[in-house]
Amino acid sequence: MTSLSAPKTNNFDENSLEKKVYNIVEGLTEFIPIPNDRNRLGFSLYKYMSGEGDKPEILVRTSKIKVVGISLDDLAKKISSEVQNIKKEEN
Repeated sequence: MTSLSAPKTNNFDENSLEKKVYNIVEGLTEFIPIPNDRNRLGFSLYKYMSGEGDKPEILVRTSKIKVVGISLDDLAKKISSEVQNIKKEEN
């Protein structure tokens, strides 16, 4: 029995919005231990930054993520401040 090799993935450019948003979420691994939860939150944040999604205050409650060691309100504040930094960089 043989297995196929892993699919090739393309990495985002370091200056792309996608990379910046996913880096925010990856920086929260101590509070969001499950990788799939971080991916889901990263996608939702990207949608927000693209003008299609909800604010971080709403996202942390509706994304159904497991949060450890921090309250949802504090997590939303951390994410909001990082999002504001990205918005400042882009302007």
